[in-house]
Parts: sequence; C-alpha cells; structure tokens
Amino acid sequence: MEHLIQVSAPFNAIAATYDDSFSNSSIGRVQRDLVWVEADRAFRTGQHVLEINCGTGIDALHFASRGLNVLACDSAPAMIEVARRRLNASAFPQAVDVRCLAIEQLGTLESEGPFNGVFSNFAGLNCLYDLNSVARDMARLVTPGGKVVLCLFGRICVWEIIFYTIRGHFRRGFRRFRRHGAVAVLAPGSQVVVHYPSVRELRRMFAPYFRLERWRGVGISVPPSYLEGLAVAFPRLLRFAAGIDAWFGQCPGFRALADHVVLTFERSDA
Repeated sequence: MEHLIQVSAPFNAIAATYDDSFSNSSIGRVQRDLVWVEADRAFRTGQHVLEINCGTGIDALHFASRGLNVLACDSAPAMIEVARRRLNASAFPQAVDVRCLAIEQLGTLESEGPFNGVFSNFAGLNCLYDLNSVARDMARLVTPGGKVVLCLFGRICVWEIIFYTIRGHFRRGFRRFRRHGAVAVLAPGSQVVVHYPSVRELRRMFAPYFRLERWRGVGISVPPSYLEGLAVAFPRLLRFAAGIDAWFGQCPGFRALADHVVLTFERSDA
C-alpha cells in the first residue's frame, strides 16, 4: 500500500458549527455567491472536477446541481461526515464522491484522473506553507486547458486593518503581513498557522504548470465574516455593499484590498 502523509485535522473542531457561523450567515452567502460566479464561468456541465478542502459540501452540491461530477476531499473526517449527510439528502447523491483526503495527499489521486479542473474555496490553501508542491500535484491531475479556481485570503484586507486598529489590536490588524504566517485559534485546543501569499507569489508558484487567466477580489465593500453582527444590524447596507463588491472585485487596485482573492488558472499544454 502506498504510504500516506499523516495530516492533522484541526477543522474537526468546528465542523458542527461551521455552517451556522459562516455558510448560513449573511456575509458568508454573499461571499460564496461571488466565488461561484468565477467557478461557474470556469467549469462546464459534464466535466469531472476535483474539489479540495471541500468542508461541509456546499460547493460540491452546487456543482452537482449544474451537471458536474465531483470528487470532494477534505482532511477533516468530521467535515466529511457533514458533507456526506448533506449530499445524501440532496437530489444529486451519485454526482459527488466524498472522500477524507488532505491536500498534501493529492498525488495519490493520479490514477483517478485526469480531471477537467480543480476547485478550492475559502482559504484552505492558506493553511499550507508549501504551495509549490501543491501546484505540481495539481498539474499531474488536470488536463491541458483545464481550469483551477482557487479562493484564498488576500494579503491586504482593509476592513481587517481598520477594525482591529481602531480597537488597538495592531498585531492582529496587520497579521497578514507576517512572513511566517499567523496562528488562528479555531477552538480551544485546536489551531492552525495561516499564511497570506500575494497574488504575485501565487502566480510565480503556479507558473511552471499553469497560466493565471484572471483574478478578482471578494470582500472589499462586504466585510469579513466576523463582522456578521454589523451585517445583521444594517441589512440594507449589506445589500448595497454586495451589489458594488462585484464591481470593486474586478477593478485594478481595489481588488487587491479584499478579504479573499479568487484566481483562475489554466493548465498549460503538457
């Protein structure tokens, strides 16, 4: 049997509450819809797509509803259990293969490819330091011309800088600039180191195998999810912010100030 890397699963600690705290929140829904705009542009009906750090399966179910076949993977068994229950209760249980597999183990899927594309949403890749090896593994799995859509935390989030600076938490407000990443506490006894590569760094890491086709920001006028209380208190303001975020996210200069960035790569010819 091929040896698999042993990977911890800190996100087990928040699997039961993730949808209530983020996915079903006003801000979470707005941000996810903006990411789906890019993913729906990249992937077509009938394609075979690999989703990494799939979480609770919301994105996989969206793709299945559009006629895609999905292999959805996550390193956290508890997240996979939530995703499996969601998909089994849906109208598309046969369209998605849910599997407990870490990003570091992508190379073990080579015999199950090729895939027409890869999708990673909401910062799963920020939890890895070495994305060069991830790009190399993806290149072995994706057909030439295939798309890779990645949503990561951005390097500069204006909302975050202002929010924490006003409260005197300067280190937290500027944590995305730390060279060796910042520790994020998910729950008592469960934490992960989060890294914040720039778009330029991501382009360079994927350049040997992929061409950056386009990128956009998500969460410029719309605040980060930890400001959900603000969104609930001012729903009309959130709707207005959501409407202009789509424009800001594509505007050079502004898009670099977002909570998340969404990059669409195309697999270079082999």
